[in-house]
Amino acid sequence: MIFSESIWLKRSNIQQFLGYFFWVNNLQRYSYYDHLCQKNTLNMTSKNTAKTRTRLLLALWDLGGTQQEVKKGQLTKRIVSKSQKVADYQSSFEELQNQGAIAISKKGYSLTSPKGLEVLSEGLRSGEFKFEGTIVGTWAANALVRWISQIDVVVVSADVPINGVKVGAIASYDEFKTVALEVYDKLNQNYNLDDLVPIYRIRREIGDRVSRQDFNEWLLKMQEKDILQLQGGSLSDSEPDKLEDSITTPVSGLRCYAKRLNS
Repeated sequence: MIFSESIWLKRSNIQQFLGYFFWVNNLQRYSYYDHLCQKNTLNMTSKNTAKTRTRLLLALWDLGGTQQEVKKGQLTKRIVSKSQKVADYQSSFEELQNQGAIAISKKGYSLTSPKGLEVLSEGLRSGEFKFEGTIVGTWAANALVRWISQIDVVVVSADVPINGVKVGAIASYDEFKTVALEVYDKLNQNYNLDDLVPIYRIRREIGDRVSRQDFNEWLLKMQEKDILQLQGGSLSDSEPDKLEDSITTPVSGLRCYAKRLNS
């Protein structure tokens, strides 16, 4: 009798242990799944927020936000759907304002240049940007068509060396002057830069078709010939790489902008 009770107690202890083991194991597994769900939810929220900001900027640009202040009701009427509230977009407005992409007043919003246009361009080029659902608003489709029509697409041959020379490389000052003025006019027109084009943007647009040394020397030569005036000032965000892609001279110091003096 004592022997059978001992066996029963051992079995009972084993069953309790196994029950506790499986309970802990399931708890850990559910905690892991819950962590994954929370992580995925945060990722989806981040992506949706980025898409929301891009839609907001596109609507503001389409309403002429770079030339004038757009009334708050006019903008929210475009972006806020029937199932949403204006408050749902508050964080997006604040984020864009902190980035310097938009300016907010008591009456409305405006799209800053060039920062706001840069953020919009990056958002539209992002592989994550897309319209949800099966129906796209007419305003959005027309705005995208208008945006695309204002982008000058320059097809440059691949930088494959032929006989030691890159195809498309700029080999002379005269060629550089022509290309630099074309880039200046394109940036000034497309981004409403008010005739003050950041030098770093000209440099990056031309790319490695010209060396950094030749770019600096030839741009300074254009200033000597009264074609461009290189001006100081500060960039909106003053990022180190943008300052580095500007021009620094021993006499004048840092020059961040170029202004065209003649046609």
